[in-house]
Amino acid sequence: MSSTKPVSSEDILGQKYDRCLADFVVKAGVGFSAGVVASVIFFRRRTWPIALSTGFGAGAAYADCDRSFNPARVPGTRIIPAPVSEAK
Repeated sequence: MSSTKPVSSEDILGQKYDRCLADFVVKAGVGFSAGVVASVIFFRRRTWPIALSTGFGAGAAYADCDRSFNPARVPGTRIIPAPVSEAK
C-alpha cells in the first residue's frame, strides 16, 4: 500500500518552465551552430545567417513552449465542453 502525494500546480508549472528553458537553450544553440557553419562555408563570414538560424531555433522553442502551456493551440485539437446537468 503506497500512497502517492498529489503534485501541486506550482510544481507542474515549474516543470513546464524548466522544460521550456532547456528546449530554448538546445534549439537556439543548434540554430547558432548551424548558422556559424553556414556563415563560414557559404556566406563569406557574414553575420546574418547566424542571427537568422538562431531566431529560427528560438521561434521553434517558443512554439513548443506555447503548445505545452496552451494545449488548445495544438492543430486538430477540439475542446468539447462538459455537458450541463440540470438540477431539479
